[in-house]
Amino acid sequence: MGMIGEFKEFIARGSVVDLAVGVVIGAAFGKIVTALVDGIVMPLVGVLMGGVSVSDWKLVLKPETVDAAGATVAEVAIRYGLLIQTLIDFLLIAFVIFVFLKAYNRLRKPDATAAPAEEVLLLREIRDALKR
Repeated sequence: MGMIGEFKEFIARGSVVDLAVGVVIGAAFGKIVTALVDGIVMPLVGVLMGGVSVSDWKLVLKPETVDAAGATVAEVAIRYGLLIQTLIDFLLIAFVIFVFLKAYNRLRKPDATAAPAEEVLLLREIRDALKR
């Protein structure tokens, strides 16, 4: 089988397609949560912290200055507010995915009254035959 045939077989597997769908849906979901954090959560946190946007929080190491030629020299700052905002974004995405998977696994839980698999029945017969 040539490389193209192997590639077609690889793509035709259900798990690869499921993974691709999961990645696309996950990316779209990440955008939704980012919009939630940027548009609702962080403005509320900013208001509680005195009206300053969290993404603007920074530690200025060297303030903006003007050199001898009159050109502006940009400030050097550690923008830790962006990190905090991104961490909150990540935690919300992780929490929602956790809740979703927990509900999904609860729905997929196998029925306790289902008959055992054929392999289990055969192994039980072998075990019982060996006991005699």
